[in-house]
Amino acid sequence: MKSVSLKQFRNNFEAFVDKVLTGPKPLKVKSQSGKEIILISFTEWKREQETLYVLQNNNLMRQIAESKITHGQ
Repeated sequence: MKSVSLKQFRNNFEAFVDKVLTGPKPLKVKSQSGKEIILISFTEWKREQETLYVLQNNNLMRQIAESKITHGQ
């Protein structure tokens, strides 16, 4: 994951946003105080949310496990 300073991010805002929107990789932005944020596209965020939903759903995880056994994987 690429990491940039808050100053770099401010100075090149449009370029960094375009990079995040056109590629699947997130961008880490770090302030001088050491605090960090992650910038991801909405599409990637939705994917992450769907993955978390599946991983937290016991019934779905059980179905996946049974399917792996049934299909020999």
